[in-house]
Amino acid sequence: MATDPEFLNHALDLFSDLGPVRTGRMFGGTSLYIDDAMFAVIFGDALYMKADKPLAADYAEAGATPFEYETKSGMRVIPGLVSLPDSAMDDPEEALFWARKSMIPAQKAAVKRAKTKKVPK
Repeated sequence: MATDPEFLNHALDLFSDLGPVRTGRMFGGTSLYIDDAMFAVIFGDALYMKADKPLAADYAEAGATPFEYETKSGMRVIPGLVSLPDSAMDDPEEALFWARKSMIPAQKAAVKRAKTKKVPK
């Protein structure tokens, strides 16, 4: 499913104060990056934020849910991606609050990815 351009533009507007947001493709969705750190993903009409376990708990308290999808063997839950709370979808300040929090695990993952790519031969 292709990302709705209007929804993508809304997400980019929400996060514009973070700096230049770059997009990429991810499993039929659109990933959002600051530098090499993927901090959010759009699947359909939903925006999911990068989260580690403690941050996922904070998101859950705000009403967010983890990304999940159906497989042949049942539902698969991805706890490292959680929905942006509904209240933040129309509130750029709240969206930035959550995005800044999501940048922490996103940057850690980017550093880890970079280290694995630099494995000596």
